[in-house]
Amino acid sequence: MFEAIKRAIEAHDTVILHRHATPDGDALGSQIGLKHLILENYPGKTVYTVGDAAMRYSFMTDSVMDDIPDAAYENALAIILDTSGKTLISDGRYTQAKTTARIDHHLFIEQIAQIEVTDSSFESCCGLVTQMALESGWRVNLPAAQSLFTGMVTDSGRFRYDSTSARTYRLAAFLMEQPIDTNAIYRDLYASDLEQVKLRAHYVEKIQLTEKGVAYIYTTREEMAQIKTDLFSISRGMVSVMNDIRGVDIWVNFTEAEQGVLCELRSGKYNINPIAVKYGGGGHMKASGATLKDRAEAMAMLRDLDAMTEGNT
Repeated sequence: MFEAIKRAIEAHDTVILHRHATPDGDALGSQIGLKHLILENYPGKTVYTVGDAAMRYSFMTDSVMDDIPDAAYENALAIILDTSGKTLISDGRYTQAKTTARIDHHLFIEQIAQIEVTDSSFESCCGLVTQMALESGWRVNLPAAQSLFTGMVTDSGRFRYDSTSARTYRLAAFLMEQPIDTNAIYRDLYASDLEQVKLRAHYVEKIQLTEKGVAYIYTTREEMAQIKTDLFSISRGMVSVMNDIRGVDIWVNFTEAEQGVLCELRSGKYNINPIAVKYGGGGHMKASGATLKDRAEAMAMLRDLDAMTEGNT
């Protein structure tokens, strides 16, 4: 599965690594992890990581992105990680590269690159990159192992989600042959200060239910202006306050932003991906996202989710 992309890495002196905008632990983990794998196993190559700021995940080693000129793409290989659609890629200059490739674990939506390595059976893109390292016989150093393990943890929900498999644990064990400080990783990922705890409590109070029991939260731009935190911490961070509510099988977080209404869909039972795709998004069967035009479209999505649950009870 990885032969073509491995040959491409070997054939280019410069490799530029992209991922999706507003990165999570898996996007950054696969990007940073692959960077250090290439540097460790192909000395002399130049590897850049590009994209918007790490924000919530700035604690990760080497998470500050490179600022590179357009000329860097000449004769370079651009690899896009953890991204299902072209519109989601942070820094569109990947099209200027001599060769393009993608490594991704989302459900397939469209071809992005000349070389495509996609497999939605993996719990994370970091898992795919780790599998590539294992199959290629690459040396894995500590920065690569830490980054890849962090991404596996975040996208598997601490190995809770049903995308977790025996392979997930085998790959995690492979990474843990390096002296990873898991206590530090979990502390950085999940420790909250008092203000964050209060914010989560506020969002618990905002939970609403549709007629068919779909839980949702809606945050307006006016509310966002009053909250002293970044957009990601609300749109992606607060969807989890609806986890594990008995009787709730689908939950959605809507957050108004400059680009539209950011929507995070989750389910513990249903394949909600087709609904996300209908509204221009994508992702996984039980964890997807989309950007909607306005509140009216958000309410239309809720009606579609209600109809879906009604037809599958």
